[in-house]
Amino acid sequence: MADRETTGLDAVSRPLPHDSARAHVAGRALYTDDMPEAAGMLHGAFGLSEMAHAKILNLDLAAVRAAQGVVAVFSAADIPGENDVSPFAGDDRLFAGDEVIYHGQAVFLVVATSLQAARRAAKLGRIEYEKLPPLLSIEAALAAQSVIEPAQIMGRGDVAAALAAASRRVKGTLEIGGQDHFYLEGQIAIATPQEEGRMHVLSSTQHPSEVQHSVARVLGLADAWVTLEVRRMGGGFGGKETQPALFAAAAALAAARTGRQVKIRADRDDDMVMTGKRHEFSTVYEAGFDESGNIQAMSIKLASRCGCTADLSYSINDRAMFHADNCYFYPAVKIESHRAKTNTVSATAFRGFGGPQGMIVAERAMDHIAHELGLDPLLVRQRNLYGPGRDVTPYAMRVTDNVAPEIIAELVDSSDYEARRAEVAAWNETHRIVKKGIALTPVKFGISFTTTHLNQGGALVNIYADGSILLNHGGTEMGQGLMIKVAQVVADVFAVPVEMVGISSTRTDKVPNTSATAASSGSDLNGMAAFDAAETIRRRLAGVAARHFGVAETDVRFTQAGVRAGANWIAFPDLCRLAYLNRVSLSATGFYATPEIHYDRKTHAGRPFYYFAYGAAVAEVAVDTLTGEHKVLAVDILHDVGKSLNPAIDLGQVEGGFIQGMGWLTTEELVFDGQGRLLTHAPSTYKIPTASDRPARMEINLWARGRNAEPTIHRSKAVGEPPFMLANAVFCALTQAVSAAVPEAGFPRLDAPATPERILAAIAGLRVGHG
Repeated sequence: MADRETTGLDAVSRPLPHDSARAHVAGRALYTDDMPEAAGMLHGAFGLSEMAHAKILNLDLAAVRAAQGVVAVFSAADIPGENDVSPFAGDDRLFAGDEVIYHGQAVFLVVATSLQAARRAAKLGRIEYEKLPPLLSIEAALAAQSVIEPAQIMGRGDVAAALAAASRRVKGTLEIGGQDHFYLEGQIAIATPQEEGRMHVLSSTQHPSEVQHSVARVLGLADAWVTLEVRRMGGGFGGKETQPALFAAAAALAAARTGRQVKIRADRDDDMVMTGKRHEFSTVYEAGFDESGNIQAMSIKLASRCGCTADLSYSINDRAMFHADNCYFYPAVKIESHRAKTNTVSATAFRGFGGPQGMIVAERAMDHIAHELGLDPLLVRQRNLYGPGRDVTPYAMRVTDNVAPEIIAELVDSSDYEARRAEVAAWNETHRIVKKGIALTPVKFGISFTTTHLNQGGALVNIYADGSILLNHGGTEMGQGLMIKVAQVVADVFAVPVEMVGISSTRTDKVPNTSATAASSGSDLNGMAAFDAAETIRRRLAGVAARHFGVAETDVRFTQAGVRAGANWIAFPDLCRLAYLNRVSLSATGFYATPEIHYDRKTHAGRPFYYFAYGAAVAEVAVDTLTGEHKVLAVDILHDVGKSLNPAIDLGQVEGGFIQGMGWLTTEELVFDGQGRLLTHAPSTYKIPTASDRPARMEINLWARGRNAEPTIHRSKAVGEPPFMLANAVFCALTQAVSAAVPEAGFPRLDAPATPERILAAIAGLRVGHG
C-alpha cells in the first residue's frame, strides 16, 4: 500500500527544491515559446468580434488576405470537422458562425510569416453586424430567464419553519467579483503536421487529453492521430483547463491546411479579452439562530454569471453549493443556485472551482450573526463547527475527518489571537482615521473531482539497464511542484536518490485518457498511479534478486545502501542490469481510481469527496477611512496537508494560494462597460498583488499532527486549492475595520473585491444609516 512506511532513504516528506528551480532562475527552463522554430513556421492571430451579441451579415476578408506576409485566412467555413472546442456541451465554437455571443469572440484566423504581420492583418477584417440586445449582468439574464440549466437546490429540513421559529434572524447580501488568471505565460500552442495527416501539438495546458480531443474533433481525426504534449506551463490556476483548446485547435487547423508548423501566441490584452474568468456571484443569505449564536436555520441563494456557454459552469456552481457550509453545521438548510447565461466571455475554472464563492458567503453570515449579538465572530464560528451528532453536510455526506476545531484552537494560541484582538479594540478606541480589524477564519475544502469518472490517473515508469529511471504520468506541471513530488514517490519505492528519476513531458501518446491537473488532485491521482507502476517493477526486481541469490522474495529489501537479498547485497544499477540480462521487463504502467466516492446530481446527495483538507488563518488589517486604502499588517496560517510529500513545495503553495485569494478579495477588479467590453485587460488597469502587498509579518506552518485518515499516497493531502480560501480572513478583518469606523451603526455592506472605492462606500453607508 502507498501508505506504508517509506524506505530508509525517506525520499518523500523531504523539503526538496522544485525540480526546475535552478532552470527557472537561470532562464534555462524551456516553455512552449522557447522551443526551436521549424523553417517556414507561420504565426497566427485572431480577428475578434467587436460586438457582445450580433448576427454576422457579411464577413469581408479580402484586405486580410492581401496584406503583406499573409499566407492563409480561416473562418468557420474552413473547418473540416466540427466547429466545437467545448469540454462537453458542444456550445463553444472555434470560430463564430452566423452569430457572435460575446465581445472578443474569435471570428477568423490569419496566419502569416511573422507574428507582427499576422496581428496587423487581423485588424483589416471587415465584419457587418446586425446588433442584438446583449444580456450582460446576472440580474438581466435571470429576468430574461437566460440560464445554462435550471436552478439547483440542495438541503434538508423545513427551513422556512425553522427561520420563523428562531429567536434571532439576520439577512444580507454579498456581491462577489470575478478574477482573471493572469498567468505569467499566456495562451500558446505550436502545431506541427506529421505524416499521413497526423498532428503534434505543443500546448500550455492543464488538460492535454481534453485539448487532444478538441483538436481531433476540429480536424475530423481520430484521437489517436493527435499527440498533445506539455512540459511545463508558466502558471495555470484553472485558466488552462478548457481555454487552451481554442488556440491549439486553431493552430492545428492552420498547420493541417498549410502543411507548415504554426504558432499562436496571444498577447496579454487578447488573452484577457478572449479567455474565461472566475465566476462572478450575487448572493443572499438568511440565518436563524439563538441568543448564543447557534445557527438553527440557513437559507443561501447563489446566482452566478456563467457567460455565453456552459464550459464547466455546472460543476463550478455545484462546488459553490458544496462549500456554502464551510466548516459549519446547519440543522435546517436550503442552498439554491441560479446559473445565468450572459453575453460575456464564458466563465471557467479558477483555483477553488466555485468553492471560494460559496465559502465566503458562509463567513459573511458568521460575521453578521456575531455583529448582531455583539460577540467575537470567532466564538460564533466555534459554536457552529461540525462535531459529534452534527456531522452531516447539506449534501448528505458525513464529515468523519474533522480536525478544524483542533487547528483553530492551536492557531488561537500560536497567533496570540485573544491579546491581539484586545489590542485592535484599544487602537480603534483611540484612533479616528485609521481603523484596524482582525479575524480568524477556517477552511474545509472537499478533495476530488465532483464528476466522478474524472477521478483516475495513469503513469508510465521505465527503468533502464544502468538503473536510471524515466517517469511519465498524466499530470502537468504549472509551477506547483507536481513533478518533483511524484518523482519523490518513485524514488522512495526503489530507495534511490531522487536525482536518478528523470522527469519527462506529459504526452497523450505515453499516458492516454488523462484527467485535468485540477481539483487539487494532481498528487493524489498521479502519485498513486506512479507508485502502482513502480511497485510492479520493484516486485519484478525482487523476484530477480531472490532467484539469483536463492532466497525468498520476502527477504529482499531495497535500501539506501543497495538491495539486500538475505545476507547478500547488490547495487540497484547492477540489479537492473541483471534483470535485463534475464529478460525481465523494466517498464510498467500504473493506474489509480479514487475509491468510495459517489454522487447523485439529481438529488444532490452522496459522497462527492474522498476527504477534506483543513486550515485556518488569522489576518490583521488597517484601513484609512479617508481614502479607503488598506494594508494587511500580519497573517498567521496553520494548514493541514496530511503527511506532506514535500514541505518546501507545500509551504510555497500555501503562501501563493493565500496571496492570490487576497488579490481576488481586495484588488483584482474586472470591469465591463455597457456594451460588454472588458475594460481591465492589462496590468495597467487590472491589479494583482505584488511583493509589496505581502504582509510584513507572515507566519505559515504546516499542521504537525496532519495525517490523512484515508489511504492516499503516503497519507498526504491536497494543497493546490484549499489555501486560496484562507484569504477569507483578510476580507472578514476588513469588514471588522469598516465596522469600527462607525461603531454604533449596523452591519457594513462590503462587497468583494474590497477596493478603496467599495470600502469608502461601505463606510458611507454606515454613516448614512446611523445618521
